[in-house]
Amino acid sequence: MSQSCSHRITVCTSCRHKDKTNRPGYELIAQLRAALAAAGDDLPASFDIAEVACMAGCSRPCTVAYHGKNKATYLFGDIEPDHDIADLITFAQQYATLDDGWCSSLDRPGKLRKSTLARIPAAFQALQDSLEKAS
Repeated sequence: MSQSCSHRITVCTSCRHKDKTNRPGYELIAQLRAALAAAGDDLPASFDIAEVACMAGCSRPCTVAYHGKNKATYLFGDIEPDHDIADLITFAQQYATLDDGWCSSLDRPGKLRKSTLARIPAAFQALQDSLEKAS
């Protein structure tokens, strides 16, 4: 993440929907950048947008991850650029305000309630929890 950003949205660029040749990740990145810029002050933190060749969500394209320093990481699948931008931006607004990144699936906007592939604890928190259980 850049020095000025404490959050990142990573989009898979190799995902494709079954029986299609296009890779929607590239379109999604362009739409996310435009939507984040349009959100302006409505977004309580800045987000980098990154692309990655694969996040192993091939059976649920297009995959998108949200990361934050000392926060849980979320991986979402079945994301469609033409339909899910509003939910992705709403989640960015929500995620930015969560101290540890944790939220219930019921708190996630729209489609993201059911398209969560993983919620991964922050590395520091996972290590701390392991040390506490060992002592």
